[in-house]
Amino acid sequence: MGRPIAKSFETSLQLLPWTSPEGKPCYLSADSGNSSLSRLADEMEEAQIANGVKVLGGAKAVMADPKVGVRELRFTAARLAESLRDLLRIAESRGQRLPASDEPGSDDPENGHPGGASQDSSHWS
Repeated sequence: MGRPIAKSFETSLQLLPWTSPEGKPCYLSADSGNSSLSRLADEMEEAQIANGVKVLGGAKAVMADPKVGVRELRFTAARLAESLRDLLRIAESRGQRLPASDEPGSDDPENGHPGGASQDSSHWS
C-alpha cells in the first residue's frame, strides 16, 4: 500500500497511438502486453514511424524546389505537423514504458534535460 494510487494507475496503462472520436487519449492495460489490441497498437506505431520517414523525404524534396508554391508548402507543413504529432505520441507512450533509472549521471543537472539533451535550437539554420 506504499504506492500512490495515481502513480499505480499511470504505470498500469499504455498510451495507444490513436485517440477517441472526441480526440481524447486511449489507453490499454499494460497487463495485456501480448493481446491482439496491443499487437495492433505496435503495428500502427510502426506504420506511423514509416509514414513519418516518407513525409520527411517528401518535405525535403519540396523544400529543395525553388519554384514550389505556397499551396504546396502549406500542404507539406500540415503533413509534417501530423507526423510530428504521431511521433511525439509514440515517444511519450514508449517513454512511459521505460523503467525508471536510478543510475547517477542519467540526467544532466546543468540544463535539466535527461541525457544532456538541450533545448537550444540555434543549430536550425
